[in-house]
Amino acid sequence: MRLVGRRLLMTLPTLFGVLVVAFLLLNVAPGDPVAAMVGERADSATIARLRAELHLDDPLPAQFGHYLWGVLHGDFGRSYITQRPITRDLEERFPKTVQLALAAMLLAALCGITLGAVSAVQPGGAVDRLAMLVSYVGVSFPVYWVGLLLILVFALGLHWLPPSGSGGLAYLVLPALTLGMRSIAFLSRITRAAMLDVLSSDFVRTARAKGLSEAAVVLRHGLRNALIPVITVLGLDTGSYLTGSILTETIFGWPGLGRYVLTAIEKRDLPAIQGSILFMSIVFVLVNLVTDLLYAKADPRIAYD
Repeated sequence: MRLVGRRLLMTLPTLFGVLVVAFLLLNVAPGDPVAAMVGERADSATIARLRAELHLDDPLPAQFGHYLWGVLHGDFGRSYITQRPITRDLEERFPKTVQLALAAMLLAALCGITLGAVSAVQPGGAVDRLAMLVSYVGVSFPVYWVGLLLILVFALGLHWLPPSGSGGLAYLVLPALTLGMRSIAFLSRITRAAMLDVLSSDFVRTARAKGLSEAAVVLRHGLRNALIPVITVLGLDTGSYLTGSILTETIFGWPGLGRYVLTAIEKRDLPAIQGSILFMSIVFVLVNLVTDLLYAKADPRIAYD
C-alpha cells in the first residue's frame, strides 16, 4: 500500500502539467467556442452574455484558477454542447470504452501470446510462419483500413455481424477485432522473441534434464519468465485503448470516450476536451501503476522498496 500511495503522489506533478498544457493549448487555439454553441447568426448581446457567464472574458490566469478550483472539487465543468456536467458525460461514455478495450485486449492476449509461444516451441514450422504473417499484416495495415475491410466482408458481404452501433455481443466483435489486431501482431512477436531467449537458457535445459514434461517446461519455466516484455505491451496498449480509440469508435459508431472527444474537438467544446484529457491522463497513470505491480507478480526477483 505504501508503494501505491507513493506512486500516486508522484503522479500529481504529471497530472498538473497535463492540465496546464491542455488549458493553454486549447485557449490559444483559433476559433470561438461561443460561436460554435450559438451559431453564426446569434446577436452580439447574446454572445457577450455567454462569454461573461463562461468566464471567457477573464484574464487567462483567472480562467485557469477558476477551472483548477473546480477540478480540485471534482467538477470538470459543463459541456458547451450537451449542457451537462462533464463528469456525467464521462460516466456514460467510459464504460463503453472499457467494454471495447477489455474485449480487444482479451482477444489480443489469447491469440498473440498463444501464437508467440507455439512459434517459439516450433521455430520455422507452419504455425511460426503463420504467426509471422499475422504479425506483419497487423503491423502494416492501418486501423481504419482493417475496420472498413472487416465491415465489407463480415457485415455487408456475409451478413454475419452488424456494421456499426452498440448493443449485444455481435456489435462488439468487429470493433474488438479491429482494435486488437495490432496488439495481436506485437504480442506474438514479443512473446516469440522472449520465449526463444528463455527456452535456450541453462535453467530450462536443467528442467528438461530432470524429466519434466514439455508442457511444464514451456508453461511454468518458459512462458512465465518471458512475461515481463509481454506485460509491458499489454499495459501500454490497454492504457491507450482505455483512453479512447478514436478511429475504431468512429468507424463502427461506438458511443465511447473516443467519439466523445472527437465531437468535442469538432465543436470546440473546451470544458469537454479539457475534462477528457485530464480523465484520460488519470486512467493512463493508473494503468501504468497496475503494470508495475504486475511485474513483481510475474517475476519474484523484482521487488519494490
